[in-house]
Amino acid sequence: MIVYEYPLNERIRTWLRLEDLFEKVAFFIKAGDQRSHHAALLAIFELADVMTRSELRSELIQELERQKASFEPLRGNPEVDGERLEAVLTSLSNTLAELHDQVGKLSQHVRDNDWLAGIKSRTGIPGGVCAFDLPGYHFWLNQSVARRREDLRAWLGPMLPVKNGVAVVLKLLRKGGIGGRYVAEGGLFQLMLGGRVAQLLQVRVANDMPCVPEVSANKYAVNLRFMTVGTNQKARTCDQETPFELVFCSLSGCGV
Repeated sequence: MIVYEYPLNERIRTWLRLEDLFEKVAFFIKAGDQRSHHAALLAIFELADVMTRSELRSELIQELERQKASFEPLRGNPEVDGERLEAVLTSLSNTLAELHDQVGKLSQHVRDNDWLAGIKSRTGIPGGVCAFDLPGYHFWLNQSVARRREDLRAWLGPMLPVKNGVAVVLKLLRKGGIGGRYVAEGGLFQLMLGGRVAQLLQVRVANDMPCVPEVSANKYAVNLRFMTVGTNQKARTCDQETPFELVFCSLSGCGV
């Protein structure tokens, strides 16, 4: 199955973007070659841009505290796995402590680094980071893999409390998913929400189905339109029956 995720508010949209960027940074740092480490640095620049939202940390702390408050009363409940509950509470407490310990603006260390700023200013220009444009950067790319990894991890390090917070919240969000199986006739599907509340929708489609979902939703209904996939043609509505799973994910004190 291919899982397509659709955030239903700005907070979740931002957290999904951060998750994607953190995963890319980790992948490219591990890869080790020059081009991968260049890609890792570009992803760090993108993380720094996303983190300029002044309310990002406070929103993340607020959600983590809300989750912690909803889980704590479950202690001693015989219907709840106590070991898993304590693991969740420990994760929430540790992540909150990391975020509270942070000082200053998120990713300010990247913006205050003149050498990084010089590289970032050239990344928007096609071919702008060639060796003749940035000889200092070319020198860095020719240092040892260990040296480059050390620098990349140093630039990434102050951002890790946000990474950990986002990971905890999104894990709880996805574990709180409730859904069912449906079929889109002629590529179209509508479902009245009937009081359902969600922050994230997951649409799961078999790998061999040659179509992708487009989603629109409001407080009354979810509308899906499955579009054909083609790299050399204009997308159109899929005219065949399309089976899929639709999952409503919400943050609440459950899932342990």
